[in-house]
Amino acid sequence: MKRRALPTEQDEGAAVLMLSRAFHALRSADEVAAFLRDLCTPAEIEAMADRWSVVPHLLDGEAYRDIHDQTGVSVTTVGRVARCLAHGQGYRAAARRLGLRRARLDTPDAHR
Repeated sequence: MKRRALPTEQDEGAAVLMLSRAFHALRSADEVAAFLRDLCTPAEIEAMADRWSVVPHLLDGEAYRDIHDQTGVSVTTVGRVARCLAHGQGYRAAARRLGLRRARLDTPDAHR
């Protein structure tokens, strides 16, 4: 069995950048879907799809429990997505590019 050296933060950053460039090079949603099927396990794809499915509900200001009831995504995951949506950049950029609206995420704790 081949032993792999522990990656440094710099190595991990370079690997993420290379992966990001691969996504960026794809030209259609179908190409991205094919890449995801090759890259990820079905469970990994399902987990990512679940997280993304929560975003429109959060942007519409729905309560965490209601989102869970509608999507089956755990309240903990809904909360994590809400934090990333409120404080991160990736979800917001994708939502903005897709024309999803932001109703109210000014107080994430109010959605629980």
